[in-house]
Amino acid sequence: MGRKTGSARSTWASFLKSIASFNGDLASMTAPPFILGKTSLVEYSAYWTEHPKLFVAPAKESDPEKRALAVLTWFLSTLKQQYSSRSEKLGSEKKPLNPFLGELFLGHWDDGEAGRTELISEQVSHHPPVTAYSIFNEKHGVRLQGYNGQKASFSSMTITVKQVGSARLHIDAYDEDYFITLPALHIEGLVYGTPYVELERSTVIQSSSGYFAKIEYTGKGWVSGKKNCFTATLQKTGSKEILYTVSGQWTDSFTIKKGKTEVASFSHKTNSTAALTLRPLEEQDPLESRRAWAKVAAAIERGDYDDTGVEKSKIENAQRELRKKEKADGIPWETRYFSAVGEHPVVDGLVGLINKGSSPFSLDDPAKTNGLWVFDEKKYRDIKSGKKNADLKAVVEKVEVATVHAPASENPQFPLVEQN
Repeated sequence: MGRKTGSARSTWASFLKSIASFNGDLASMTAPPFILGKTSLVEYSAYWTEHPKLFVAPAKESDPEKRALAVLTWFLSTLKQQYSSRSEKLGSEKKPLNPFLGELFLGHWDDGEAGRTELISEQVSHHPPVTAYSIFNEKHGVRLQGYNGQKASFSSMTITVKQVGSARLHIDAYDEDYFITLPALHIEGLVYGTPYVELERSTVIQSSSGYFAKIEYTGKGWVSGKKNCFTATLQKTGSKEILYTVSGQWTDSFTIKKGKTEVASFSHKTNSTAALTLRPLEEQDPLESRRAWAKVAAAIERGDYDDTGVEKSKIENAQRELRKKEKADGIPWETRYFSAVGEHPVVDGLVGLINKGSSPFSLDDPAKTNGLWVFDEKKYRDIKSGKKNADLKAVVEKVEVATVHAPASENPQFPLVEQN
């Protein structure tokens, strides 16, 4: 049995003392072992669709205004899962595992009403770290795809995270698209040893049918004293008339009003999430997240941080050697399900609509995410048909061999933010 963390209180106190006067790269700061999580960031894509009925609901609305409202409602329902569910389950926000290049997270949700919704999530870049995802429901013709990365900074005892990337929802029946931006966030509660996420600034949703939603995150309300507050509006693009307002707490409940009249509401207490189905560990691809990080997760679960560091460093050292060999051979890593493109006409058109109706808006510099990432239908079809079986087997074997022979680092540390 390896080393376990000491008193959480004393360890956290030492950590706070070290960051009180900290100034520099967060990657050089060591995190207390007890805030390590067992989940890789590549799994976070699943949080978009843990309410499958709401995900497909827009496809059932023939009126474009009601569809836009349904999309806004679905988006707001995802925020708790994306940014708060871990702290509720684990007692506080945990530091996720940093995905390796090519890491996968594959699964599906089965719902009697919504049918099957498929998830494909892949780590498409490591420098900088970027996760791409495609979530689709063939029965209702609803498809979400996007990509995102994070840039963290530290100031005044708060970790601030800027998200780069975006998401796009497509509804087949109406050939309609929705462009969705991602919220900035910061980690509060560090002083008390119970970190949690608070969203800040604003995000927007722009539809190709001419509807625009803006969500403003206010954190702890001045009047209510409640955290995780927001206010959202829906209007026609370029119009000052507000069609609907939505307000509440993204971690609890919210109310939808048309004028002063309440027309709908949503509560997480009465809307349970659907379970994501994964293949048994032994049947998963070796690059799938749960299987790849199984030894690390088991060590974290039993509180053995020596073994955690050893197993984690083997994966990371293997990845470094693979990148060195790829560079030497002049053969870059090939992503499995996604491709980077230089431009995206649909997204460019939606951004153009935003600029016509509000203050200037521009996409993140593609260099920050190694390109604009899109789900590659041809790659997907080739994999489904078995056409790529031999190639995939060779890639997996290469990674497995590198991992088996990778040395463990001496005295491995747990940086607060992974070095990239």
